[in-house]
Amino acid sequence: MDKPFQRKCSESNAHVGRDFEEEVRKYFEKQGLTLKAGVSVPIGITGKKSHSFDLGNEEKKVLVECKAHRWTEGGNVPSAKLTVWNEAMFFFFAAPPGYRKLLVVLHDFSSRRNETLGEYYIRTYSHLIPADVEV
Repeated sequence: MDKPFQRKCSESNAHVGRDFEEEVRKYFEKQGLTLKAGVSVPIGITGKKSHSFDLGNEEKKVLVECKAHRWTEGGNVPSAKLTVWNEAMFFFFAAPPGYRKLLVVLHDFSSRRNETLGEYYIRTYSHLIPADVEV
């Protein structure tokens, strides 16, 4: 079956995401911060509903969303993927105060644009990134 939106050389996009989350978890572990998968906290604007973040530490009040997205094969902006990043910003905005909030993204550099996808996101969507979120 042809899967045009499947990352090349990977079993599935879900596997790519899980593998990236594990790499992020290991990275922070080496820095002395233990994170576990699927940390849920109540989020909301007018009411509250539980939301599960990719990684977190309830004791140290850390929430992490991981995004392993890349520029498109043709070097264009993956607009639909960045919509998911915007959604993550909304979840962070609606999360309880006092948490350290991290959006960890794959370092994917575009030589044509001379910037990473993360740098592009910060440059073009900074108005949607809450002040307390680290990218």
